[in-house]
Amino acid sequence: MAESSSFGVAEEPIYNVDSDELEAESEDVQCDVNEDSVNVEDGVNVIPSSSSGPLEPFIGMVFEEVEDAQAFYKAYARRQGFAIRTNHTRLSKDDKTLCAVDYVCTREGFRRVSRKDIDRIVPEPAETKIGCKAIMGIKKDGEKWIVTKFVVGHNHILLTPRSTSFLRGHRGVTKVQKKLIMTLNESGVPTRKIMSVLSKDAGGEFNVGCIGKDVENYLGTKRRKIFEEGDAQRLYSYFLDRQLREPGFVFSMQVDNDGCMGSCFWADARSRAAYQYFGDVVTFDATYLTNIYKMPFVPFSGVNHHHQTIMFGCALLVNETAESYTWLLRTWQEAMLGRAPSTIITDDDKAMAKAIIEVLPNTTHRLCLWHILQKFPEHLAHVYNKFPNFQKDFHHCIHETITTDEFEEEWAMIVVKYGLGENTWLQNLYSRRDMWVPAYLRSIFCAGMSTTQRSESMNKFFKDYVRSSTLVSDFVHQYEKAIDARYFKEKEKGVRTKSTRAIMKTPFKIEEEAATVYTRKSFMIFQDELFNSLRYRAKKLYVSGEVKTYGVTVHGKETPLYHVTLSGDEGHATCTCHMWEFMGILCKHILCVFGKKAKLNILPQHYVLDRWTINAKSRPIPAIPCSDNQVHQVQDEPTMRKNKSMILLYDIVELASQSAEKHNHFTLALEKVQKELLAMEDNIQCSQTVPTNDDQIFRSQVISNFSQTVQDPPQVPTKGRPKSLRSKNPKETQNTKKRRCSICKNEGHTKNNCPSVRHIGSTTANISEHLDSSLQI
Repeated sequence: MAESSSFGVAEEPIYNVDSDELEAESEDVQCDVNEDSVNVEDGVNVIPSSSSGPLEPFIGMVFEEVEDAQAFYKAYARRQGFAIRTNHTRLSKDDKTLCAVDYVCTREGFRRVSRKDIDRIVPEPAETKIGCKAIMGIKKDGEKWIVTKFVVGHNHILLTPRSTSFLRGHRGVTKVQKKLIMTLNESGVPTRKIMSVLSKDAGGEFNVGCIGKDVENYLGTKRRKIFEEGDAQRLYSYFLDRQLREPGFVFSMQVDNDGCMGSCFWADARSRAAYQYFGDVVTFDATYLTNIYKMPFVPFSGVNHHHQTIMFGCALLVNETAESYTWLLRTWQEAMLGRAPSTIITDDDKAMAKAIIEVLPNTTHRLCLWHILQKFPEHLAHVYNKFPNFQKDFHHCIHETITTDEFEEEWAMIVVKYGLGENTWLQNLYSRRDMWVPAYLRSIFCAGMSTTQRSESMNKFFKDYVRSSTLVSDFVHQYEKAIDARYFKEKEKGVRTKSTRAIMKTPFKIEEEAATVYTRKSFMIFQDELFNSLRYRAKKLYVSGEVKTYGVTVHGKETPLYHVTLSGDEGHATCTCHMWEFMGILCKHILCVFGKKAKLNILPQHYVLDRWTINAKSRPIPAIPCSDNQVHQVQDEPTMRKNKSMILLYDIVELASQSAEKHNHFTLALEKVQKELLAMEDNIQCSQTVPTNDDQIFRSQVISNFSQTVQDPPQVPTKGRPKSLRSKNPKETQNTKKRRCSICKNEGHTKNNCPSVRHIGSTTANISEHLDSSLQI
């Protein structure tokens, strides 16, 4: 932070420092104390002196305030190459006000002997205090402060002004840097990259004014303040504030008998509205731990008309029991206006399955195919190792069988061939085959999803932003950013669909009509099916009354054979691949039959699913009081005003940097505006408009306000990764090379508890004590 110094002459020379500088000094311990800084020697910004003012303190020098003296001596110290600290302060006997202060070099005095009596495990840190005698003492005389003693002598090497910026007394984080650090930290940027941004912004690492440790200390201080305030209480306050700004926002939080936060759920208006359009299929996953309380993050997600992942709300659960999942599903269904999904896809979790049966009895429950397949190498490792062809046969049975009869036939063959008839785990999984085997689920609409990858894609997104130490009150901000990013991409796809024209691949009119109805991604899927249908040929197999059955195969091949059945009016068709039932888009086999019947001149309306069309979100939802447009209007207005001002200010700064004359003119104008704005703060009372419609607020809240303070849940220490059930390959169990200590090169310990280090530490302490005693003599 740049600051200015002004000098005035009264009866004696008086030295003043700008009040803004004093505030920054007291709060941030700044190293830069002027606004008109110049480069000297190796380019470090230091306080300039006026042409009539001295560069060095002297006895009898007068200052208006004590802070002026401190800032002057600090600027002098930076130019000379040392740092200062306050050593002694004296109070008046009469009114107990400050009457004298001594400022000394930070290397004044000696380290306390008591610290050396500690049995150190690591080497003692290097000495910093070596008895330097440099000092400037000031004393109050009436309303002024006078320098009463000044000693220049140092018994150590003075640094260059650039190197001085690394001393603790000249380091500090400015207000502007603090805001930037918090913004970057909330976005998951690590400290080293934050320092890189600060360096770029300041014009070099030496001009930043702080080091990485200062940034870590500042973030640690903010973190401790959050713990003092209460992480859970801060989260609850965020929910209440968000609800006032956005009536469509809902949340629910459990509190135990001790007042500790339990499970919590929240969803914004956009997520609730999106569920009304695309909530027919939902993925529900609880595999990612996000915070210091080890509370599982449980997102409800689905797919929108652009085939993008979309959120339907999320929760943090205190545990993964059936009771917790039951509470969550009931709360989520209430927030979604009581509508249940037609299909829900989850991991193979017994507690989750029990809750779904109780809360969503009419919903088709599917198990994530990916999670199921991941368990086979763990439970059938002996088969994988013994039979190389098992994996190939198993893959064909699961993924390439079309009908249930084909699956049953191949499964029975695999069980007999590889001797798996007595495997209880496999038998249990087979008994639930209608929940995970594709052949059994092809006729159930899943919007093209067979796994919980939609939920896991959000987990992958959050992995870049949260760690095991993330607070829940910080996590909700990351979730809000994720929602904003997702809806921004959705808007981007919508604009691209409406502002561009798709390229046709066939001469059929059905393709042109599909391009005007579907979103671009949905159209491309339909277009690929239509184009690939030209590779197939359809042959009538048999007729049963008004129903005709065709066999569809690739030209020149007899298998695989797909059966397409046409109804009497030939407007409705079914295929054994069941792509229409599974995804909602016509398959190439039906389109091949339509081509044979010359029915590719129009896209039948009963084969157009609204959720894949451009106008999928055109239906209004009056039960949710906030639409997309209103959500953007309730965003942080001060932030918007700040961004608008910064855009204009950057242009002005570029002009002002072109010459010294322009810079001086801009600085004077900026100081004038700053004083005027500060004066306005005393006369203007800002008021915030909040919704006053009691009915809206009542409808938006899932629970009422707590009358008590919400306590943080207990923190769970990390115990490491649990042991895997998988039987390892013999190569994996071979002895690996043991780690050695990087200091003594012996096995059995690391450098943190190396015996030689402890010995060196105690020896260093003895030598240091001897040197200190000799210096005192």
